[in-house]
Order: sequence, then structure tokens, then C-alpha cells
Amino acid sequence: MSRTAVRLIALLLLSHSVLSQSLPISRTNLMGFSREGSDAERTLESRFDAALKADNLRNWMKQLSLRPHHIGSAYNKENADFIASLFRSWGYETKLEQFDVLFPTPRSRLVEMTTPEKFTLKLNEPEVAGDPSSGQQSEHLPSYNAYSIDGDVTGPLVYVNYGIPADYDELAKQGIDVKGKIVITRYGGSWRGIKPKVAAEHGAIGCIIYSDPRNDGFFQGDVYPKGAWRNENGVQRGSVMDMPLHPGDPLTKGFGSTKGAKRLEIKDAQTLTKIPVLPISYSDALPLLRNLDGAVVPESWRGSLPLTYHFGGKTPTVRIKLEFDWKTVPIYNVIAKMNGSERPDQWIIRGNHRDAWVNGAADPISGLVALMEEARGLSELAKAGWKPKRTIIYAAWDGEEEGLLGSTEWAEQHAAELRQKAAVYINTDSSGRGFLGMGGSHTLEKFINDVARDIPDPQTKMTVWERTRAEQIVNGSPAARKEATDRHDLRIYALGSGSDYTPFLQHLGIASLNLGFGGENGGGSYHSIYDSFDHYTRYGDPGFAYGIALAKVGGHATLRLAAAETLPFEFTNFAETVSGYVSEVVLLVNAMREETRSTNQMLSSGMWKAVQDPAETFNVPEQKANVPFVNFAPLQNAVAKLNESAKNFEQASQGKQASPAFRKTLDETLYRTERLLTRPEGLPRRDWFRHQIYAPGFYTGYGVKTLPAVREAIEQRDWNETSEQIAVVSKIIEDFAAEIDRAAKMF
Repeated sequence: MSRTAVRLIALLLLSHSVLSQSLPISRTNLMGFSREGSDAERTLESRFDAALKADNLRNWMKQLSLRPHHIGSAYNKENADFIASLFRSWGYETKLEQFDVLFPTPRSRLVEMTTPEKFTLKLNEPEVAGDPSSGQQSEHLPSYNAYSIDGDVTGPLVYVNYGIPADYDELAKQGIDVKGKIVITRYGGSWRGIKPKVAAEHGAIGCIIYSDPRNDGFFQGDVYPKGAWRNENGVQRGSVMDMPLHPGDPLTKGFGSTKGAKRLEIKDAQTLTKIPVLPISYSDALPLLRNLDGAVVPESWRGSLPLTYHFGGKTPTVRIKLEFDWKTVPIYNVIAKMNGSERPDQWIIRGNHRDAWVNGAADPISGLVALMEEARGLSELAKAGWKPKRTIIYAAWDGEEEGLLGSTEWAEQHAAELRQKAAVYINTDSSGRGFLGMGGSHTLEKFINDVARDIPDPQTKMTVWERTRAEQIVNGSPAARKEATDRHDLRIYALGSGSDYTPFLQHLGIASLNLGFGGENGGGSYHSIYDSFDHYTRYGDPGFAYGIALAKVGGHATLRLAAAETLPFEFTNFAETVSGYVSEVVLLVNAMREETRSTNQMLSSGMWKAVQDPAETFNVPEQKANVPFVNFAPLQNAVAKLNESAKNFEQASQGKQASPAFRKTLDETLYRTERLLTRPEGLPRRDWFRHQIYAPGFYTGYGVKTLPAVREAIEQRDWNETSEQIAVVSKIIEDFAAEIDRAAKMF
């Protein structure tokens, strides 16, 4: 029996247990609704579901991914006009909002091995049989990393694994210095922009990033076109902008890049790389890696190419020559509005980007067409007489791939109005087939769980919530399994960065969600010319059943938020989650203290050196300063108050609705609580990121750091800053708790 069949049987058997623990949804009130309002909302959602058509998703994807549509291209603008025309036909107030952004494209690219023999990399993704869009070579953007600097550098090549800080610690132990050298790193382990950033900090002069087949090639399954996975010529394009500093146009930090905007000189932009960087395929990487000298790398560093992986350092010698056209191009956000009937100044914003590196069927069109069908479904309800209480805004963002350009510039341009009016932002991006992923603000965790409990899974008799829970129990770690079994709600993941929720949540403090399906579709086309309609309809979501499921999840969430008598914010899950974050940083310091003590003891006693092979080069690390005892009492006291306030709010609001006179004020109090988790000064060394609970890591990029100011100060062993940030974050949490207390008094 196949592994897939075994897993499906396990999930179906488990569903009986899951179903038995689920509340009878039809007998419970929806969050934010009265009994009567809940019944009306469920009827409305049934009508919405019946209006959705999978053929629309297929037809729109075929149209939108027909040609390459990166920013600045002719087809990008054609797509914007096409999407806008549809929204207008559905009755939305629609406009294209233009920004002018920095967008470098390659004039020339050269990577060659100069010793021990001369070899020039092809840097080309060829056409494959059966996929006509792969033959649109004249319209394809070349494979490159946007916002790499120009450069012409030659030096010895060093393999640095994933190129994250821990990998350079290992290199130091091996006595390998990358200063004055070119590094080659594989995709994975972090967001790609971290790799040249850390390499430059260690003195490297250039960076090559390749896709190892262990991660998304033949090690995972058959390669395209026979299977879904990356073939030997596939290259992952992508931005290497230093987005942990700030996303958006590198020349207009903090304000919209409109025609008259004041811009930095390119030389003064903070988020460009410090060294030239280029992505390559694993067929191009093979001769470089095969010629590396030096010691064999640790097992965890080895990929799946047919060679022995070495560190290098002397041979081979490689040249990288890159020259870019640093031009400004227009981008076009499609903004469509359905005005609210009762509270028009409370906005529910729903977004998905529309630009792509090449044809972009999966990324982003799979998510975009679900959003479009969702918007059409809502328009059918409106034509039949339904009106949302709150204003709904649909956005098809441009320029996401280069660095969240469209969403960031729009959010910065309209920041004052958004701070006043934006209640919730809901994001989607590329989506596939399988299990529902839910991330976002934990004040919305209970709400989105309730939405997911009502959506049927296309492949089983379960709901998408039940199936996702079952997957976590069957395939999760022991801790995840226990939590999914015992906890009433599935814990949504905290948001770092990597999609268009970033400016809303982490800059403006707007409660946000990120939604999508995945886990059962193959994943080797990402950011290559093979992310095509043909690839997606064979290996992604062939019948668009999960696209319809995503439209239902996003649509039900948008409908409920737009129609609720009171916005469905809830704070006990948030309080529990933040308490967990505080426990994590306490444990982190304790673990660092013990690890430092133990390591220093081994170093001072000579034990570390004694176990190293004298025949091999190995540098004994220096002892580190002991980790002091940190006073976490302010944080612990703050989260204790937060938990108390959250429970009081839950008790005050249980089964009640605020009086009509208070509802608008209560709504505004609720959705502005997220603003209180930000501070104008931002995080240390990156003031654009203002949220004190969630942020992308300075050295992880997309990956989230929770309690980021405190956690990263600990990781950098800066104990003065740790204490300072504990005080700052404690005050933030205390103020948040006080606002919850104020809201509880309105019931």
C-alpha cells in the first residue's frame, strides 16, 4: 500500500475522533453575531458558495499566465487593465493606482570558472516539450537576483552550505576564511537575501546561489516535465533586497514612490546588496562544486548531486561579472471598493499580488484567481440586494516579487487613513492542494478557526479545519500532536515576511491573516520559467477544487468581518500565545547559559581539542562570556495582566452584543488594539518595522522572530539591550491589556 493511501486512511479514521470533538456549528452563534444574525449570515454564505465556479479560475489563470508579466512589461499592464475591467463589471468602484519604482534588470551576466580549467556557465533555462510558455524566451526575464549590485569580481570559491550565520561558525572552526573569496550557497535554510548579506559581512566579494536537487529536484521526485520537481536547468529567480531593514522601493523608504516623490541616490540605498549575487541551476553548479578542493563538508551540508561535497577555498577560481540597467518603471495596483452601508469608515482589505517573475501560474495567479472569484461571488450577493456593513476593498498588488513594492508603497502613501480605518487585512498568495495554512494576528485566531470549521474539504468528507488538524496529529512533532489534540483551536503561525501582509501588520499595526492551501502539490517550479499553466494544471490543483476552497475561506472571512454586528476580535488565544513567547525567551537565556558554561569548561580543560583529528585543520573556538541572569519579571508580570484582561473581556462579551450606540466605538477600540503593539521608534536598527510581537528576523528574512527586539538582543548576547527591550515590550503589553479592559466595559 502506498504511503499516500496509508496517510489518507489514517486521516479518515482520525476524522471520527475529530468530528466527535467538534461543536455542533449550526447551533452556535458566529463570532460577532447574534442568533438571528448568525442564521442570516450562514444563509448568505450558502448562497455565496453556490455562486462559485471552478471554470472561472481555470480561464482566468490561462489568460493571466499566457505571457510573462513582470513589472515594467507590456503584459503586466494588460493584465492590470483586464483585472480592473472585471471588477468594474462586477460593480466595484475600481481604479489603477500607479507608483514609479526602482527596478534593475540585467544588461549582462557572466559566471565562469577560470582555474583549474576555463568553463562558462550557460545561465539559461531551455524550452521543454509540452509547455509552450517555456518557449517564450524573448519575453522571459533572465535568471537573476533583483537588487544585487553591479560587479566584476574574481576569486577562489568556497562552499558555505545555506550561507546562514551558523554555517560561518562551522567554517571558522575549519579554519576557512571567505574574505576576498566568492561563496557558493544552496537555496534553503533562510530567505535568499540573507545569503549575500551574511557573506558580505564576512568579507566575501561575490555570491552564487544554486538550487540543490535535495531540496526541490530529483531527490524529491520526478522532475519537470515528467514530474513536478525542478529539473537540472531550473533557476530560482528572486529579490535579494535587504527586506529585514524595510521592504518597498529602496529609494523611498517610509513614503509612497509617486511621480513627484523625493528619492535617494542609488548609492545611498540601504537595501541593495553589498556584493554581486546571481542564482544558477544545479546543472551549472555541478562543475563548480566538482572542482572544489579542501576538506569534505559535514553530512548535514551535503546535497544530492553526484559528487563529494568539499569546502574549497583555493580551487576553483571563479569570475562573476554583472551589469544592470537601473531604471524606474511604473507599477499598477488594482484597487476595487464596495462601500459599507453602516460603517463605511471601517475597512476590510483583501489582497493578493498579480505580478510574477515569469508566467507565474502558481505564484501568484493561483491565489489571485481565487480572490477574483471570491470578489465576483460577493458581487452576486450585492446585485441581489445584500450590502456589507463595512467597506470591502480588494487589491491586486503589483511588484510583490521584487520586494513587496505595490503593497508597501500603497500602505505608505495612505498610512494616515489606513491607521484610522483599516480593521483587518487578509492576504493570500500562491496556493496549491492539500491542507489549509493559517497565519496572522492571534487576536483573529479564534475567528479564522471558526471560519475554517465551516468549509468542506474537496477531497474528503471532513472540513478543511478537521483535515488540517488531522494532518498535524498524524505528521506533527510530539508537541504539535499534543497541542492539536488537546487545544480547541489550531494555533495559527506567526507572520514574518515574504508577502503583502508585511506593511499592514508590521508597519501600520493592522491585524492581518495569511491563508493558503498546500502540502500535496509538487514544488519545483518556483520562480522559474516552468511556473506555467501547464505545470499547475498537471501538478498543482488540476481541477481548481482547492482554489474554490480558498475562495470560500477568504470569502466567508471577508463576509463575516464586513457584516458582523461587532468585529470578532478575541484576546485569550493571543494572551496564551504571547505568554508562550515569554516562556521561550526565558528558556533561551537559560539554555544559552548552560551551553556557554559547558562549552567553556570543555575548552578550558582541553577536552574539545583532544577529540579533534590532529591530521585535519580545526580551529578551537574562543571561550564566550558567561550569560548573566536576566530579570524577566516585567515581562512575566505584563503577560499575567494580559491574561487576566483577556479573560475579563471574554466573560464580559460572552453571549452579549454591545448596545447599538456603543458598537462603532467598540469596533474601533478592538481593531486599534493591534496598533498598540507597535511603536513609532520601531525595532532596534530597523525603525520601519514597528510591531513588537512579530517581525521578520534580521538574519532569517521571511522567518518570524516573536518578541523580536528582546529575542534578537539575546541571540546577539547584548544583555544591556535585552534589559532595555524587556522594559519597552512590557509597557507595550501593559498598554494593550489596559485597552482590552476599556473594551470590556462597553458590553
